[in-house]
Amino acid sequence: MKRISILFCILFSFFSSLYAKNDVVKDASSLDEEYANMPASPSAMVSAEFVPNEFGANLDSLLHVYKLNAYNTSDCVSDSLGFSLDDSTYMRRLQQIPAIMELSFNDIVKRYIEVYTIKKRKQVSYMLGAGKYYFPIFEKALDAAGLPIELKYLPVIESALNPRAFSRAGASGLWQFMYATGKIYGLEGNSLVDERRDPIKATDAAVRYLSDLYGIYNDWALVIAAYNCGPGNVNKAIRRSGGKRDYWAIYPFLPIETRGYVPAFIAATYTMTYCKEHKFCPAPIEMPISCDTLMLNERIHLLQISEVLGIGMQELESLNPQYRRQIIPGNGKPYTLCLPQKYVNAFIDLKDSIINYKNDSLNANRVTVVPAYLDSYYGRNRHGRHHVKGGAGTHVVRRGDTLSTIARKHGTTVKKLQKLNGMRSTRLRAGQRLRVK
Repeated sequence: MKRISILFCILFSFFSSLYAKNDVVKDASSLDEEYANMPASPSAMVSAEFVPNEFGANLDSLLHVYKLNAYNTSDCVSDSLGFSLDDSTYMRRLQQIPAIMELSFNDIVKRYIEVYTIKKRKQVSYMLGAGKYYFPIFEKALDAAGLPIELKYLPVIESALNPRAFSRAGASGLWQFMYATGKIYGLEGNSLVDERRDPIKATDAAVRYLSDLYGIYNDWALVIAAYNCGPGNVNKAIRRSGGKRDYWAIYPFLPIETRGYVPAFIAATYTMTYCKEHKFCPAPIEMPISCDTLMLNERIHLLQISEVLGIGMQELESLNPQYRRQIIPGNGKPYTLCLPQKYVNAFIDLKDSIINYKNDSLNANRVTVVPAYLDSYYGRNRHGRHHVKGGAGTHVVRRGDTLSTIARKHGTTVKKLQKLNGMRSTRLRAGQRLRVK
């Protein structure tokens, strides 16, 4: 009797399972849901009517969704106000980060960690989303040059991963290059092109600049400080400290805006590394995972590419932020065009049609260039008004300016500025007008 009962249970379980499977096949919508959460089997042969809708999406979209889902955990809280942790936890986590650089912990670093993990959660969420596109670019260049991979977090504190970021001092792009420094490292800048905003070229220039700075200091904390305020200010701080070459020893002698730079970098490294532990939800940034770069010698307007290929203008501009007027200059010199991989073959096939499409109206020989202070490219000040500079050949001193930063900005030296303005000291006051030429 016992054996009969066991046999009956086995048969009942088998037929129940079979019935359940048949029932799932009858319900196409539930099958779609099940397949969406299962890995595809290469050998599986599924009738077209039961293929999930997601399988019809392009590869870029699927990869984007996969990346976001892999990064978004069920524990993330988009509206959380964040939380503090005890010092021992911060110290232990910093020590566990596989970094070449020394990631110190003190009260200053702690304050910056809590700025990112508590006060600026929305901004960090954006950077986590954008970082899925930009960090691989940074990592590749840093690894090829043999530099610490954790330097990929410098643009987090420089530009908040915004390639169009433009500072009051005139620095531009993800890595916030000044115009003169960008020129030194081969970044083109003119009315149509600002390669400081080109993610790939600017990253290459930043890697070379960081390598040069390391050759001077042989200490990554000092390199990061010099990246922010220039080698001149770091050397001055070293002299004032009695020749000490430790960041925390020269900390009191650095410009005020640079004192928080290394602590902010350590905090950014911590936050990006432990984002899941702090329950961050990466923002859904629509950037394609797979892109190709083409070299073009012809003058082409991005709108020509957009309308012929059917790619959104906003997406084109976000992938090619270096073109200030939406125009690839061409004129015999090769310029890059970054496209989502799915559009590359179509661009090659339709290149002649793209060049001829609305060419006369979109690519006139002359482009009207407005003065810098009226150009929205340079942004507005916090009151919503354009900032007007002190006129040609002059500079209006702002709070935080030093003779060194002003000299760097205008491609001159501190001694020349002092001579031009009859200055015996380096002291400045806000609102003061300086001759720079």
